[in-house]
Amino acid sequence: MSNKQSKSQKFSKIRRADPEFEREKAKYDHPLPSREYILQILTAQGAPMEFRQVAEALDVDDSELESFQRRLGAMARDAQLMQNRRGDWLIPDKADLIRGKVQGHPDGYGFLTPDEEGSDVFLSAKEMDKVLHGDRVIARIIGVDRKGRPEGKIVEVTERANRQLVGRVIQEHGVSFVVAENRRISQDILLAPPEKGARKALKPLPGQVVMVELIEQPSKHSQPIGRLIEILGNYADPGMEIEIALRKHELPFEFSTEALAETKKLPDVVRKSDWKDREDITKLPLVTIDGETAKDFDDAVYCERQGKGYRLIVAIADVSHYVTAGGALDRDAYERGNSVYFPRRVIPMLPEKISNGLCSLNPQVERLCMVCDMAINATGGISRYRFYPAVMFSHARLTYTEVAAALYDKDAATCKKLGPLLPQLEALDDLYRQLAKARAKRGAIDFETVETRMVFDDHGKIERIEPYERNDAHRLIEECMLAANVCASEFLREKEHPSLYRVHEGPTPERLIKLRDFLGTFGFQLGGGDAPAAKDYAKLLEKIGDRPDKQLLQTVMLRSLRQAIYSPDNVGHFGLAYESYTHFTSPIRRYPDLLVHRAIKSALATRRYEPGNWEEIGLHCSATERRADEATRDVEAWLKCYYMQDRVGETFTGSISSVVPFGIFVALDDVFIEGLVHVSELGQDYFHFDESAHAMVGERSGRRFRLSDRVSVQLVRVDMEANKIDFRLAEATPDNASKGKGKGKHARRNA
Repeated sequence: MSNKQSKSQKFSKIRRADPEFEREKAKYDHPLPSREYILQILTAQGAPMEFRQVAEALDVDDSELESFQRRLGAMARDAQLMQNRRGDWLIPDKADLIRGKVQGHPDGYGFLTPDEEGSDVFLSAKEMDKVLHGDRVIARIIGVDRKGRPEGKIVEVTERANRQLVGRVIQEHGVSFVVAENRRISQDILLAPPEKGARKALKPLPGQVVMVELIEQPSKHSQPIGRLIEILGNYADPGMEIEIALRKHELPFEFSTEALAETKKLPDVVRKSDWKDREDITKLPLVTIDGETAKDFDDAVYCERQGKGYRLIVAIADVSHYVTAGGALDRDAYERGNSVYFPRRVIPMLPEKISNGLCSLNPQVERLCMVCDMAINATGGISRYRFYPAVMFSHARLTYTEVAAALYDKDAATCKKLGPLLPQLEALDDLYRQLAKARAKRGAIDFETVETRMVFDDHGKIERIEPYERNDAHRLIEECMLAANVCASEFLREKEHPSLYRVHEGPTPERLIKLRDFLGTFGFQLGGGDAPAAKDYAKLLEKIGDRPDKQLLQTVMLRSLRQAIYSPDNVGHFGLAYESYTHFTSPIRRYPDLLVHRAIKSALATRRYEPGNWEEIGLHCSATERRADEATRDVEAWLKCYYMQDRVGETFTGSISSVVPFGIFVALDDVFIEGLVHVSELGQDYFHFDESAHAMVGERSGRRFRLSDRVSVQLVRVDMEANKIDFRLAEATPDNASKGKGKGKHARRNA
């Protein structure tokens, strides 16, 4: 049927004898008014309206009243509309109401973060009794709290965020309840009795970790009630910290039945039919270079000298060939957003058959890949590049340690082992030197950080924590990946194809002012005026050099920057000093990279790939990235607490890693663990938080505890439930070293 056909022509073809005819015709003759039109009419009215008044004003037919009622209800759920106590419909903004998300605090109170720009609204513990952390509400301002913050009263809960919770069972006076692992949920969850007729009632023991399904949300009259759905085990069971984190942060960890069925249909090896329209680069001696414990290899490299420049090939596993847009695997990958790397366990974005099999560039097997083939001049500039699908054959799986031993230590045994691969590795290293110079020239910021890794015993507990040294082999691969990512970004920008960019904006005006004020106290100035560039930060780091307070200055500079996110708006990457940058090199473990691959393939075929709203996808992927970071931090914090619980009473040295209104956090030397010295433990004085100086200052003594200062502390408490470690200043305890040893032994006897 032509798009130009009229409604009457369309319905003339419907048999008049059809009893559904009049109903179908009414849908076309009297379509429901749009949300925008409903808001327009209510705004013009200037006052709340009864349902019948709204329907009449919008000329809603009687036969459509039920559907219209549902539309208004949907708008209310989205907080576009609300009903007052009389049942009249109104626009929240007109009633000076604020819509937003509840952020709970472990102490019982909370805040409402508005959807629109504005200050957070304080919610008292009484108001928080009605909601849980993450709920969406409509509130109104009722005044200011004792600290001068706007205080709100919840008018309506528009969306409940929590359907299931993980926590520990507590029994008091014959009543069982669950304390949520998420400390932002401060309300206890009453445990409902098992459902009648249940085949096997779950009977948890006090202290066990369980999952509950909320069958009743909190209100001003009652606390939340949950039904037990799973007993995970005892708190100290091996791996329990990960099981808790998965559920606390709502990380998907089981693939859907549909996704597993799709995976099962995939071949085990590359088939000859898969070679169609691909270039054959199997003869090129591509290699993977990763860490010793890596199991999935999504990138391979090859380099050769060409005249005064270089040819660099970065081959990336072609995940998009196997994970089709809109399929079950794609939906699961989108929901996960990325792989999550816990100590000793990975929650992959894609099933193992893909991530460790078909799309892992394992040695001595054919693999499908997407190639970025670059020509790079003698000064590290990319003169041209080309993207194409190919079939590759990895000639070796190398480690960073091996490459460093051959290239930099000139280890004879390793050089002999690598043999014919050495010339291309040497060319790769020469290229890296030029890329590193180009990086410095454009002014990319290179903050120095200490990376650590946990070494575990046979029982899955930390044996020790040690610094992880990055060598030039790491940096070599990093520069190759950066080059490919830049080319991917430029290619999509030139083709005017929408995509997700990895964007990193510079400091906000407020952060910039605070940074300049702080640097001024040390006699330093940050160049660039009101809009400093990355090179201004890099130049300042050069001036700082190896001063004793280098760590302090570097930390404050780093904290002035914003977090990198995914967005369709290409605003550049501040930290790397790129005008355009995206993620192309890890489609096995990052969903944005998979989208970039699809976009490149579409651009090569002069098509457009439109997965939906790019902005919403970017927000989702940024959120899943933060979710993964928070979950891994939780797991690491628990493991560190477990590691330290037998060392109560011991004395350590460290540096102040953070200063907050309630005390100082100290990062210990050697063991690389952080804990709090509460303000009450700083000494016999009134200490005040000086935010601009990143310091706690004694009112009477003038004593200062400043970010990066060296201190000696004694471990006084390890709270396994809250994942917290508490210190006190060692000097506050005379002869603390000997007392520490005694207390440590006593603690171990009672552990």
